[in-house]
Amino acid sequence: MTASTRRTALSLYMRVFRIARTWQAQSGVTSDTETERKYIIQEAQTLFRQNQQLTDRECIMNCLEECKARIEIGLHYRNPYPRAAYLPPMGLATQKGRRLRAQQRLRKQAKPIYLQSHDDT
Repeated sequence: MTASTRRTALSLYMRVFRIARTWQAQSGVTSDTETERKYIIQEAQTLFRQNQQLTDRECIMNCLEECKARIEIGLHYRNPYPRAAYLPPMGLATQKGRRLRAQQRLRKQAKPIYLQSHDDT
């Protein structure tokens, strides 16, 4: 990891913690605010530690883009949880003769950047 990439990752990490410190739940309920703050901190720690050992520059840049997207979406919608994206099974168009593998590839390509770290969506 280069120095500039490391600096970017650390600044994003600190930005997430600053957001968590000042986070207010949209409902205004204190317990909701605390729950959402804990979620933000736990999710940041989990994902940053999970990706700590990455060495491929492209993978690192994808993770940083995902982090930026999740921050912006969370701030915009005032919801820290990832937004669901639903793709019905076998719902993407394919060429003749290419069924399952083509569907899996298209579903992977259609997954939004802010959900790349989640396997079960």
